[in-house]
Amino acid sequence: MKKLTGLLAISALLLPAQAFASLAMGAKAPDFTTQGALAGKTFKLNLSSELRKGPVVLYFFPAAFTPGCTVEAHEFAEASDAFRKAGARVVGLSADPIEKLQKFSIEACRNKFAVASASPAVIKAYDVTLPQREGMSNRTSYVISPSGRVVYVHSDMNPADHVKNTLAAVRSLKVKAAE
Repeated sequence: MKKLTGLLAISALLLPAQAFASLAMGAKAPDFTTQGALAGKTFKLNLSSELRKGPVVLYFFPAAFTPGCTVEAHEFAEASDAFRKAGARVVGLSADPIEKLQKFSIEACRNKFAVASASPAVIKAYDVTLPQREGMSNRTSYVISPSGRVVYVHSDMNPADHVKNTLAAVRSLKVKAAE
């Protein structure tokens, strides 16, 4: 527990000053079921089922095929092998319809990780509503442990550090599990 507390303290230092509201570290991540897409194929995505396979990086983004969201998806795709090696699954969520996300899963996500449609209820439950556009999410990344607890949060509209910081948090979880 002492090491987890250390991770939470380090994570708090990495959290940008301009952060939006989000779930607190240590909070129970709300479970949900929605339609996901991977490599253009749709499937039912359930968070608790994903967590049975290991930690989940759940990242919310405002809209598919916008410049920042496309850059972020490319970065997650490039790092997907590193996330898998660390034992984590990456899932992107936006308010976009599943048909748009099917195409995004191929073009921007490069068939490397799932993206899913976030309902207004999921966006609200994760406290990621984009203030300027109700019904859309801001850019917030969560690392959720297999126990369903939020162990890292990065909330910033600039996509620059989401991948780097969430990968570091996931790797830290793997180190703790090995100790």
